[in-house]
Amino acid sequence: MGEAPADFMEFAHACSGQLFRTACLLTGDWHLAEDLVQETLAKMYRSWSRIDRTQAPVAYAHTVLTRTFISQRRLRRSGERPTGELPDQAGQSEDPALRMALLEALAQLSVKDRTVLVLRYWEDRSVEETAQLTGMTIGSVRVRSLRARERLRQVLGHDFAELVRA
Repeated sequence: MGEAPADFMEFAHACSGQLFRTACLLTGDWHLAEDLVQETLAKMYRSWSRIDRTQAPVAYAHTVLTRTFISQRRLRRSGERPTGELPDQAGQSEDPALRMALLEALAQLSVKDRTVLVLRYWEDRSVEETAQLTGMTIGSVRVRSLRARERLRQVLGHDFAELVRA
């Protein structure tokens, strides 16, 4: 394939951290997130000459990442499940137990529910951006986020209340 263009390499270095954070939240697994980012960047590289770099390639990369994640889950190629243990991280959240409970609860939701919650609330994206990234309508995103939050509350159950009091 030869050597990658310098502008693609610069783009990949600049946005890979942000893509990785999103991929970690979507997959719930460090290694699957790395694979997802790698596949996203490979797809971006293949079409790099056709991508209009004046039209926000980072947003396009997030769209590719999200749709690749949904496609992989839809195909059910992998029976692997996240272990529930995350590697040590440089920054600690205020309540690690709460964070772990939330990540475990997210892993129990459907792929689309998890995707909408991560994009809307963790990534702080608008309904319109979430709809564009997932290929859903704006109304579907609103309904799914409402129902997914309720499912998340059900999955968390009273354990969540105990963590909040602690």
